[in-house]
Amino acid sequence: MNDQYGKGYFDENDHQRGLVLNRGLAGVFGLMFLGLLISAAAAFFTLQTPAMMHFVFNTNASLLFLLAPFGMMLFVFPRVWGMAPGAAFLSFFIFALLMGVSLSSIFLQYDLGTITLAFLSAAGMFGVMAVYGALTKANLSGIGSFLMMGLFGVIIASVLNWFFASTMLDMIISYAGIAIFLGLTAYDVQRLKHQMEFHGGDAPAGVMVMGALHLYLDFINIFLLLLRLLGRRR
Repeated sequence: MNDQYGKGYFDENDHQRGLVLNRGLAGVFGLMFLGLLISAAAAFFTLQTPAMMHFVFNTNASLLFLLAPFGMMLFVFPRVWGMAPGAAFLSFFIFALLMGVSLSSIFLQYDLGTITLAFLSAAGMFGVMAVYGALTKANLSGIGSFLMMGLFGVIIASVLNWFFASTMLDMIISYAGIAIFLGLTAYDVQRLKHQMEFHGGDAPAGVMVMGALHLYLDFINIFLLLLRLLGRRR
């Protein structure tokens, strides 16, 4: 009898912890999707505003919008842990806005059908790997460093291909990059799940913002690499 009561007590506690954990993960994914919406709105506004188009693509501002997100990743987000929650979330939204402006150029390079197909394909792949990362019992921590080494390899190969301009190498780089970022999606979701468990589901703003940032970058890179494979340039 005591065992039955004890089992019921612990099952109820586990259930409550699971609900809190799921709410925490849902909050991070919600923040990530809000970032994607901000990026999409920024890209649309840029394309629909001639003055903005001229400012972004025909002045030195194009280099600023290209480099600003990287600058934020290097100098702003490492300090997000010490920020107030409002400042941390605002930093992520500004990053998404800058990314949207810089990504607006894809609408000048690819037709809308190709962009839509790449986006839907990226969403499906990302969703599958995110669910796997959240549900799998396998420990994915060991593949994190392996995937990062692979990512550096892809970056180096991409730089070299600027000189060789090999179509075959470009295709290999794209497939390898997609595989790496799909793996990173599952790894990042599992790592985020462990962080949420450590904080009891009530994670600080720094955890939520950095989790949303990693997932945002995973999705964007999958999307852009698929676009390179599927793309029919205008």
